[in-house]
Amino acid sequence: MRKLFLTLLLLPVVAVQASDLTVISPNGKMQIVVHAEQQRLTWEVSHGGTSVLAASEIGINGALSRMKGKVKGNAALLSNAQYAVEFRADNDVAAYRITVKGKKAVTINNETAEFRFAEDYPAFIPYVNNNRSGERWCYSFESYYDEQPLSKMFADSLATNPLAVRLPQGKLAVVLDADVTDYPGMFLKKAGPHGLQAEFAPYPLKEINSGHARLNLIPTERANYIAKATRTPWRIVAVTENDKELLNSDIARRYGPACRLTDTSWIRPGKVAWDWWNATMLTGVDFRAGMNTDTYKYYIDFASKNHLEYIIIDEGWSSEESLTEKLNPEIDLSVLIPYAKQRNVGIILWSSWRNSIRNTEQDFKHYADMGIAGFKVDFFDRDDQVVIRSIWQIADCAARNHLLLDLHGFRPTGIQYAYPNIVNFEGVMGLENCKWEPRDANGPLYDHPRYDVIIPYLRMLVGPLDYTPGAMSNATRAQFFGNNDHPMSQGTRAHQVAMYITYNAPLQMLADSPSKYMKEQETTDYIAQIPTVFDEVLALDGKMGEYTVIAKRKGSKWYLSAMTNWQARDLSIDLSMLSAGRHQAEIFADGINADRDATDYKRSIKTVSQGDVLKVHLAPGGGWNMITTPQ
Repeated sequence: MRKLFLTLLLLPVVAVQASDLTVISPNGKMQIVVHAEQQRLTWEVSHGGTSVLAASEIGINGALSRMKGKVKGNAALLSNAQYAVEFRADNDVAAYRITVKGKKAVTINNETAEFRFAEDYPAFIPYVNNNRSGERWCYSFESYYDEQPLSKMFADSLATNPLAVRLPQGKLAVVLDADVTDYPGMFLKKAGPHGLQAEFAPYPLKEINSGHARLNLIPTERANYIAKATRTPWRIVAVTENDKELLNSDIARRYGPACRLTDTSWIRPGKVAWDWWNATMLTGVDFRAGMNTDTYKYYIDFASKNHLEYIIIDEGWSSEESLTEKLNPEIDLSVLIPYAKQRNVGIILWSSWRNSIRNTEQDFKHYADMGIAGFKVDFFDRDDQVVIRSIWQIADCAARNHLLLDLHGFRPTGIQYAYPNIVNFEGVMGLENCKWEPRDANGPLYDHPRYDVIIPYLRMLVGPLDYTPGAMSNATRAQFFGNNDHPMSQGTRAHQVAMYITYNAPLQMLADSPSKYMKEQETTDYIAQIPTVFDEVLALDGKMGEYTVIAKRKGSKWYLSAMTNWQARDLSIDLSMLSAGRHQAEIFADGINADRDATDYKRSIKTVSQGDVLKVHLAPGGGWNMITTPQ
């Protein structure tokens, strides 16, 4: 940050003493107007003649007064004796962040970040709900999206970010934060007739074991300040001219921190056979399935046979209070680790956050030395400064011990770019919610297929998501019901398969039982060949809440998928991205009767060429997939 200030000062600049300052993006469309008044600082944002934000206040510890500015290209820097505010106008982003002058952290009693939209636009609002032990800022970052005008927001409720606002001319504005380092995450609440205002969790002073199954650390006392810090994260308003642009946006990376690892060659993405969603429900075996060594040998064998890189041993292998003492005697890691290694399968262990921070250095080294591949750390359910600091410490310790991390009860904040050993995050209403999904006479209470085609535009914008797809029991809207031990999904089999291509998840789960996958080997074989990281991503088509069409390349192969909500849909998919020549296409699509039986699918092989346009039909809650190989 200090280097950036020096660079700006050394380059030719325009010194601004007047109250207004304008920053314009390289393509001339995104425009920020900063009003540096005597006692406060505000910004306005417009895009291609569309007014996005009316004057919205920026403040820290009460005010940002008497600021003077310098402009260079699409960036500007304003400062006074205490603070500097950096603004950036990219073609798709208006952003700012505040930095404390000098090296010493200051106590941030409050920060003002307003987003006052020019009109009463419709919005996609992820409200905070299901608070842990009723504590306002303790929350798993899992929300469906309420679709309502900004004026109808619930004044007493918080929302998380990203939050989307539908602008005129088909545009979208998305409010989010980025590069959250040593600072609490940003919640949003209603401000004025059609605006948003940031709220931040105060610094916690006292905590108790509480929350879900007493797995959380819940603050019982918080300070009258939010952080002691040297800068804020980026405050961002992204604007797109059509929805599909969000499907392959690099905003989070562009505004994220630099990688802190000198060697990332050991980081191995991959797919995972997962136990918890299917309740370790195995059939046709001669042992009692459950949390025991025989069961996990079976998962390892399944993973090895189907070329999956990992298994997870979820909650139940360790004690409630320790990762090394009073472990489950039915699970023998000294047997499972070499058994898995011989079959080229890694083992990832589950842990609660409060257990992982008791003896992080000793415990992580212990399990790394044993040969464990990583940890799934769960039940953070907070993003105040204490938790943010803790996550950076955990990530650093894990990296030094060559351990992967999958973080649950948390959302991506940019840390995954500093520590790419963090290979996934939850913070999503994933497949687990189908286990207990309520319904009424009209069907399931919550519309998962619609949610499934919202999150690629919003939740995936900030980083990977551990949705945990792969249900083999698939149901139409009329047939679906929640069942904890024998769960099913809303929507078709091809819809589930499409998640493996559509969703960004370097560590991607196969959530259902190995027994079911082996009975559905054709589906399993299709999923198993899909990579979890790609070389190129193209957003082909889509509208948030309605459908997605995306193409991803790995080497010379292209992987294409489409998903829809409960509305059946006909699409035209242009194959211009293919290289010249003929390609073999392996297609996995909704069957002709998928609208009546959601497990119905059709796998077919055909030859395609660059520039072909395929006509594709999606059943209600349906999907479509294609893998191409040059011939």
